[in-house]
Order: sequence, then C-alpha cells, then structure tokens
Amino acid sequence: MIDTHTTHTAQADARNDDILIYVDGAIVPKAEAKVSVYDSGFMLGDGMWEGMRLHDGEWAFFDEHMDRLFNSLKSVSLDPGIGPEGVRDILDRTAAANGMVTDAHCRLMITRGRKAKPFQHPSLSRWGPTIVAIIEHSKPAEKLQSKGIRLATVPQVRGLPMSQDAKYNSHSKLNCVIACLQAEQAGADEALMLDPHGFVNTTNACNFFIVRRGEVWTSTGDYCMNGVTRQKVIDLCYANAIPVKEKNYSLYEAYGADEAFLTGTFGAQTPVAEIDGKLIGNGERRMTQHIRTLYKALVAEDVARQKAARG
Repeated sequence: MIDTHTTHTAQADARNDDILIYVDGAIVPKAEAKVSVYDSGFMLGDGMWEGMRLHDGEWAFFDEHMDRLFNSLKSVSLDPGIGPEGVRDILDRTAAANGMVTDAHCRLMITRGRKAKPFQHPSLSRWGPTIVAIIEHSKPAEKLQSKGIRLATVPQVRGLPMSQDAKYNSHSKLNCVIACLQAEQAGADEALMLDPHGFVNTTNACNFFIVRRGEVWTSTGDYCMNGVTRQKVIDLCYANAIPVKEKNYSLYEAYGADEAFLTGTFGAQTPVAEIDGKLIGNGERRMTQHIRTLYKALVAEDVARQKAARG
C-alpha cells in the first residue's frame, strides 16, 4: 500500500474528539456543531474562510489574515457584522474554552447565511451571516519534513481572475478538489497545478516554490492563492539577501530544481520530494531549512509584538 499523506497531515491527538466549536454566538460540543441545510455555504459554497495558527496565546500574523479575509468579504458584498476585533474575540474565547494556548489550528468560516429557498440568488440569504470557528489541537506530522510531498502535474489549472480569482479564500474549492483527485489517481500525494498559460503555479492546497542555483523562485502571483505564508517567505528572502524571483517558469525548471517546497499556514514550509516521479535535488534541502528557521523566528517576533501591543 502506498504511504500517502498531504500537506495537512497532522499528528494524531485524541483531544480533538471532544473539542468545543463556535457556531453563531454559541460554543458547543463537536457533536452538536451544525448549520442549516439551507445555509448558502453548504448549498452554494458562498462564503470565505481563513486558516490561522495559535502560537503562545497569539494568532500568528493575525493582521495579515484579517486583511485578506475582510478584503474577500467586501469583494463579494458579504457583511459579517463584526470587524477584526470581533473575530479575535471569537477565536480567543473558543481557544480558551478548549484550553488551547499553542500548537492549535483554526478554520474560521463566514457564509452569507441561511436562505429562504434552495436557489442561487444572494437576496435569498435573509438571516445574516453564519460564522463558525473550528480550532483543533494540531501539529504537522513529522514525516512531512522527512519524506516530503510527492506531486503530480494535473490537467486542472488555476483559472483566470475573471472566472474565479484564486485570491479569494472561498468555500468554492471544487477546482482544487478535482486537482487533488487527479493527483491521487496518478499515485501522488497532491497536485501541481499550472496557470492558463502552462507555467507552474500552485498545488491544490498550497503555494509552490523552487530553489535553483541559490535562487528562490515562485510564480508571478497573477493566478496563485493570496498566501500570507507565501508573502512572508518572499519578504524574508529580501530581508536576508536571498535572491528571490516572482516569475513565469515551466516544468522544465521545476524538474531540474535543487529543492522545492510548499508554503501554507498549517505546515509553514513543507519540502517536495518529487514531481511526476522525478526526484527533486539530492535531498539536502539546505535553503528550505534555512527559510524554515527564519520563518520560525519571524513567527516568534510577531507573537511578541502582539503581546506587547495588547499589554
């Protein structure tokens, strides 16, 4: 049997069987956390979400995550009825109810809410937004760093911004699900998706980087997800004199890379072991490890800044 894992594979934690979840103003047991079958998120994928990690009592890069969330909500005319501080209060109360301080991961979901009838038009959502926060005890599985992720290039592409902009953290993730299925059927862990012009873009779940001859490359950003971790890696490279390029590049450059890694809130930087059955580099991953070290320090700096600001 093939040992398959994903960029979101976490260490098993039995405490997650009994977590408390925030649902529309109430913090309830996991078994009781439910939304209506008429909810626009369930029915149409009409909603936005954010993934955040709890480090030493603070939500890492909270401001950046809120910028992305509220920009997305505004773009689709979805009024959540609260601002960033209201979101922080929801997250903090839910984490406290579960006794969580660190090594926890949140999925915050905001939909247009319950609909009067099971049809598409946004005006049918008449009872305000649905807000859910799931926070789990969550540490990335150790094998993600030792084994890395096996990618397969798939037919499903990252589309044009005027079809569905990948910068939205939208509940509508069918294109990513299809890509993931195609990769699984090809015997890989996850999918490497190209942009509409055939250049390397993202995976189904994360943004994608390669390292070639001491340089760090990622896509232009025109079609990729609006990743907070992606931008932090780019900023860290600039700040630490690591050559970094946002550019178009093909599978030819990716196959011949010295290293490749994925970025995301859950796993930070996850190494890629192979693409389409081709091993990447010699397995040393020195640049990836260097960036991981810099990133961990940046998270600690952000946490300390938030603590100081909050008194």
